[in-house]
Order: sequence, then structure tokens, then C-alpha cells
Amino acid sequence: MSLVRSLARAMMSGIFISGGINQLQNVPQKVEASKDFLDPIVKNSPVQTDAETLVRINGATMVAGGSLLALGKFTRLSSLALIGAVAPTTVGGHPFWKYDDPQQRAMQRTQFLKNLAIAGGLVLAAVDTEGKPGLAYRAKLAKDSVERGAERTRREARYAARAARREAKLAVAQAQNAVS
Repeated sequence: MSLVRSLARAMMSGIFISGGINQLQNVPQKVEASKDFLDPIVKNSPVQTDAETLVRINGATMVAGGSLLALGKFTRLSSLALIGAVAPTTVGGHPFWKYDDPQQRAMQRTQFLKNLAIAGGLVLAAVDTEGKPGLAYRAKLAKDSVERGAERTRREARYAARAARREAKLAVAQAQNAVS
């Protein structure tokens, strides 16, 4: 893993670790702050749950995913988990469109856009193959290799067929000479 990747992941993970710890320490306040966002989710959830549990799960996901990302372990998976954790935090925690006060609206919009930018960084981390070829590239290499092998086999078969025809003609000519 390169130094740049390690540094970038550690820098990005700090906000998730501290934010997740904050969520876990202040569950009631976080539930109240995102009540409008969480209530429909709780009501329409296919499993029995409550808003506090969802906030705890989100906080734990942020701490665990941020820690794994910082350590460089399961980076693609932890990035995907953190994208899932930052989405509700962004939409539920920073609904700038609901504020009438221009100053409050500007502050919430800034937080919203910051989270959106972090999600963009997580998308890059989720698709980063650390310089190793991805599956699509490897599949294309394999396909190209098979096609080259098939072409080589066809070419060798043509050469062998020509050589066999030449050998057969020579054998027929030798047999005719021997008879005469």
C-alpha cells in the first residue's frame, strides 16, 4: 500500500471515528435532531426497530468502518459501509432546505456539501484497486489471451495441413517413381 493511500485513508477515517463516537455518546440528541428523517424509516421498516437502535448502528458502523479504513484493512468493504453510514447522516442531519434563517441554512448546506465530498472520496476508496488490475481488466486480458491462443492454433493447423498435403504429394510421387 502506498504512503499516499495510507495517509489519505487515515485522514478520511478520522471524521468517521470521531463522529461515530459522538453518535454513540449522544444517542438521544442525535435521534431528536434527525427525528423527521428517522420516523418514516422506523414506521416503514420491515424489521422491528426503533430510532435509537438505528442511530447506534450508524455510529458503530462509522467507528468500525473508519478504524478499518485507517488501518488499511478491508478498505473497499469499509468504504462501502461508510458510504451507507454517511448517507443518512447527510440527509437526516443536515437538511439545509428546512431552515428559514439564512445563516443556519448556509451552515447546514456547508455540512451537507462537506459530507457529499467525503462520500465522493469514499467512492474513490471503494473502487481503488491499489494499482492492481480490476476484474474487468483481468477478464479482458483473459479474453484476449484466449483469442490469441485460438488464432495461433488455427495458424498452426493451417501450416500442419499444408505440410501434410506436401508430404502426401511427395509420398505419391515417390510411390509412382518406385512403380515405374
